[in-house]
Amino acid sequence: MPTDRLSELLAQLHRGDISRRMFLQLATAAGISAGAASIMARSVIAQATPGASPTAGFDTTSITREQYLAELDEAFPWEQPAGTGGQVIMISTGDIQTLNPNIASDIASSHIHYQTFSRLCFDSPIDGSQRPDLADSWEISDDGLVYTFHLNPNARFHDGEPVTAEDVVYSFDSVLDETSLSVRRSDLLQVVESYQAIDDHTFEMTAKDTFATTLIKSAKLVAIVPKHIWEPIPFADWGNAPGATGEDPAQVVGSGPFRFSEWVQNDHVTIVRNDDYFVPELVPAIDSFTLRITPEASSALQTIVTGESDIAEVPTAQVESIQADAPDLVIDAYDTTKFSYLGFNMDPERSPLFVDIPVRQAMMYALDRELVAEQILMGYSIPANGTQTPLSSAYAPEQTTTIYTYDPELAAQLLDEAGWVMGDDGIREKDGVRFSFELLFQQGQQAYGQMVPYFQQAWQEIGIEMTPAEMPITTLLDSANARTFDALLLDFVWFVDGDQGSLFRCDALPPNGFNQVGYCNPEFDRLNDEQLLELDVDRRNQLLIEQSNIVNDEVGIGMLFFDQAIVASSPRLHNYFPNGYGILASLPRVWVESE
Repeated sequence: MPTDRLSELLAQLHRGDISRRMFLQLATAAGISAGAASIMARSVIAQATPGASPTAGFDTTSITREQYLAELDEAFPWEQPAGTGGQVIMISTGDIQTLNPNIASDIASSHIHYQTFSRLCFDSPIDGSQRPDLADSWEISDDGLVYTFHLNPNARFHDGEPVTAEDVVYSFDSVLDETSLSVRRSDLLQVVESYQAIDDHTFEMTAKDTFATTLIKSAKLVAIVPKHIWEPIPFADWGNAPGATGEDPAQVVGSGPFRFSEWVQNDHVTIVRNDDYFVPELVPAIDSFTLRITPEASSALQTIVTGESDIAEVPTAQVESIQADAPDLVIDAYDTTKFSYLGFNMDPERSPLFVDIPVRQAMMYALDRELVAEQILMGYSIPANGTQTPLSSAYAPEQTTTIYTYDPELAAQLLDEAGWVMGDDGIREKDGVRFSFELLFQQGQQAYGQMVPYFQQAWQEIGIEMTPAEMPITTLLDSANARTFDALLLDFVWFVDGDQGSLFRCDALPPNGFNQVGYCNPEFDRLNDEQLLELDVDRRNQLLIEQSNIVNDEVGIGMLFFDQAIVASSPRLHNYFPNGYGILASLPRVWVESE
C-alpha cells in the first residue's frame, strides 16, 4: 500500500471518519498484514482516547462456556460425586438484607443471590476474571465500545418462563432508573451508554468509552430478574415488595443453579437444587443449602463443632480452640478483597467533628493497629497501608505516601492544631462542641467486640469520647445508607480490578453507591475517570495507586485491616474449595457423604 494512502486511512480512523473494522478491511485488502493493521489501529484509537495507552489492546472475543468449564476442571481436583442429595448448612451471624439481588448491599445476601440469580458474566473462582454465566459468550466490537452477549437459549427462570434479552434490558433498567434503589447505579452510569435486545437471545450494550472495567461495572453487577414478575412494581417500591421480603415466594424467581425455598427472618434462608438449570454440568449434587442465622458468635461456632452446621467463618481468636475441639474440621485461610474500616460522617450539617482532614488523621494515629492485628486478629489480618488489597494488581504498600503508625503524640498535636482543646473533663471541645460521638458496629462480630473497647480507650487518651453501639447488620446498614450515623465500623469487599469509585467518588452517595461518609475529592474523580480508560495494566495500576494515596492521605475512610478469611467446613463436604474469589463459588459441585 502506498505510504500516503496508509497515512490517509490512519488519519480517517483517528478522526472517527471510519471505524476500526473498516480500517482493518481496507488495510488488509491493500496488502497490510492483519496483525500489523491491528497494531496500527490500536495505537491510533488509544492516542485519540484521553488517558489511554497507545500500546493497549483487548480481546474482542470472550472465552466460551465450554472453555470455562474446562478451565475449572483443570484448576480444581474435583471428585466424582459418590451420590446426590443431602443438605449443606452455613452459619451467619447476620441476616440477609433482601431477596432482590439488585437492591442488596450486604455480604450475607450475596451468599444467596449468587446461587439463585444469573448474571451475564461472573467472577471466575480461579482468578476473578469474567467468565460466562447467562451469556454463553460475547464479542466486543473492534472499537471497544459495543458488547454483544449471546444468551444461553435453554435458560429458564425457576417458574418455567424463558429468560430473554428483554429480561436483561429490564434488569438493567431497574438499576439505572432515576428511582432505582440500587447502590450499583453509579457504577453503571459511569460505563453504560445504551443497551438493547437484538433478539430473544442476543443483548447488545454500548459503553461510553473503552473502559478497562466495563464488564465488571455492568454485566457482572446486574442480576437478571424476570420482567413478567417485577414490571408491575415501581422501582422505588422494590424494597418492600413481596419478592424482596419473601412474603410471596412465587415472586422470588431467578435462573441460577438453586431455587428459593423460604426465608424466616433472623432464623434461616433455604434454597434448593434447580434440576432444570441450563448448565447441566453445574446442576447441584446436594438437595438444599441453608444460611442459618445465629447472631451470637460463640453459639454459631458451636454448631460447626457439634456437626449441626457444615460451613462457618471462624474468628481469628477461635481458630486454635476450634481445631482442638473438632480436629477433623477442614480449616481454610486465604487472602481476600475484604477489609475493615472506620467511616466518619463528613456531613457538616450533622456534625462538625470529622470535617477536617487532620482530625481524621489523628483518629488513625491514635490506634495501634499492629497490636490489634497481633493480639485480637491473631496474625490473620494485616494493617491496611493504602486502600488496595493484596488480591489487587495495584497492591503496592511500599508506594503508600502516608502510613498511620501508632503515634498518640502526633494525634494530640493534630487535634491541638485543628482547634480542639482539652476540656476540664478530659474531653476536647471546639466552639462549644464536645468531641463525643457514637460508633456503630455489627452485632455478633467477635473481633469487633474486642476492637471497639480498645478504640474507645485509645481515643479517650487523646481526649475523644466514643460511645459504642452494637446492632444487627440490617439496622446498621439502614443508618449507613440514610447517613444518620456519627461513625461506623464496617467490612467492605472490593472487586479484584482495583477500581474504588463506588466507595469514594463524589457522585457515589447512597442509594447510588457506597459513599455513606460523604467523602469528595475532585482530583480522585478525575484520576478515576482516567484509570477507567487506561487499558495498559502497568499504567493503570499507577493511576490506581495515585488515587489510593489521595484517599489514604485524607482518610476518606479509616482503613484498618486487610482480612484473611478463615473458614471451617465439615469433612463430609467434598469439592468444597473456598477462596478469595468466592466462599461458595464451588457450591454447585459440592457433594456430601451420606449419614
